Amino acid sequence: MELRVGTPPFSILAIADTGSDLIWANCVPCTKCYKQTAPYFDPGKSSSYRTLPCQSNICKALAHRPCAGGSSCEYRYEYDDGSKIDGVLSTEDLTFDSSAGSPLVFSNIAFGCNSQSSGVFSRRAGGLAGLSGSPISLVSQIVPSLDKRYFSYCLVPMSDAQASSKVIFGSTGVVAGSKVTTPMTVEDSFFVLRLEEIIVDGAGSVPVPPSAPGLKTGNIIIDSGTTLNYLHTGVLSSLVQEVSRVVSLPKATDPDRLMPLCFTVTGESDRQKLPFITFKFAGEASLRLSPTSMFMQEAHQVVCLAVTDSGSDTAIFGYLAQQNIHVGYDLDISAVSFASADCTKL
Repeated sequence: MELRVGTPPFSILAIADTGSDLIWANCVPCTKCYKQTAPYFDPGKSSSYRTLPCQSNICKALAHRPCAGGSSCEYRYEYDDGSKIDGVLSTEDLTFDSSAGSPLVFSNIAFGCNSQSSGVFSRRAGGLAGLSGSPISLVSQIVPSLDKRYFSYCLVPMSDAQASSKVIFGSTGVVAGSKVTTPMTVEDSFFVLRLEEIIVDGAGSVPVPPSAPGLKTGNIIIDSGTTLNYLHTGVLSSLVQEVSRVVSLPKATDPDRLMPLCFTVTGESDRQKLPFITFKFAGEASLRLSPTSMFMQEAHQVVCLAVTDSGSDTAIFGYLAQQNIHVGYDLDISAVSFASADCTKL
C-alpha cells in the first residue's frame, strides 16, 4: 500500500501486513539496507519527524527494543522468513486520501526509520505497514479516530502485475452484499480465527482440531503478509491425501521442498483438473476457493498446492487464499467478513 510520510508528504510503497505491528521505512543513509527501486525516506527533509526516547510509552509497546534508558528508542526485528530490520522509532505525519475528497492527515504516528534491513523483501517495497491488532500498528493508531472502527482490503491476484489492491479504513470499507462472517479475537497482536474443516470438491472433508498450540481462542491466524497457507502436520497430511484422490495428474516435486504436493501441469486442460477447496470457519463462514487461490505455479509445468507445514508454529490463512476476496475487520464486534469480489474493480 502507498504511505505518504512526513511533511511534505513522501510516497513509500509498503507491504500491507496484518501479521506485523510496526510501520517502517528504509531511511537515508541506510548503507546496510536491501536494494530497493524507489528512493529511501530522508527524515532530515521532514519538518514533522521526531525521534522517541527509550522510556516513552510507545517505545515500551515494542516487542523488540534493545535500547538503553535515556537513549533513542531503537528496535531490532527478525521475521519468520529470516528477514531483519534495525532502526529508530519516531513519530511522523501520515497523509491519506479520503472519501470526502480532501487529504486526511494523522499526526504523531509511531513510525520506524530503518538504518539496516536484509532478507526477502520485495525490491519494489520501501517499507511495511503493520496492520495487526498491536497498539503501535497503523490500524490501532488511525482507526479509532475515524467514523467506524473498521478496515478492509481486497487483494488482486499475484498474476496481475498491473492492477492495484485496495486497503480502506473506516465505514467506506465495510464489506457489503453477499458475505459470510466469522468471529475474530486478538492474541499477541494477531487476528485469530477458528477453522472448522477443509472440504475438497469431489473428495472428502478434513476436520480441524478446535484448538492449537500457542493460541487460546482459535486455531489459525489470518495474515495478508504471508503468501502460503500454513497448517499443522496432521491436517496438512489429510488435505494432501484428499487432493491426491481427485487430481489425475503426474506428481512433481517442489524445487524449494516447501510444498508437499505438486503436479505436472502442461496446459489449461490440466489446470481444469485441479479442485476447488472450501475453508469453513466458525459461524458457518464457508469460503469456496478456486484453484487460482489454492495452487501456485512453482516452476515450469510444476503447480503446487499452496499449503505447507506450520510445524510447531501457528497455522496461517495466507495471502494467496485471500485473492479476489473483500476481507473486512470489524473491531467493534470482533468479526471478520468475506465476500467474493473482482479486486481490480473495487
